[in-house]
Amino acid sequence: MIRGIRGATTVESNAGEAILEATQELLAAMIEGNGIVEEDVASVLFSATPELDDTFPAQAARRMGWTRTALMGFQEADVKQGLPNCIRVLIHWNTDKSLDEIRHVFLRKAVALRPDLMEDGS
Repeated sequence: MIRGIRGATTVESNAGEAILEATQELLAAMIEGNGIVEEDVASVLFSATPELDDTFPAQAARRMGWTRTALMGFQEADVKQGLPNCIRVLIHWNTDKSLDEIRHVFLRKAVALRPDLMEDGS
């Protein structure tokens, strides 16, 4: 069965290396927290808010060795009250885990997006 794993993080500025480092940190936490192996991943979607245009966040997955997985990036909707400098990830993962066993990951200022999913309630 395919499950979706959500994740998000933020960066302080529109700098390519900062975007890639933050995205790698997020992906690593999502992978480790759920026990993901590339072979079981169907695809990964990446979005970035409009002001983040210095690089493709999906390149972070390639840097981590995910060279055979389908990756797609797009621009997040430009919503007035949206969280700025935000990178979001959705991993489509083939797993037998239940919805309750899936660990979604929100880092840095992105914890404000889904405080209900944070393990410590913050």
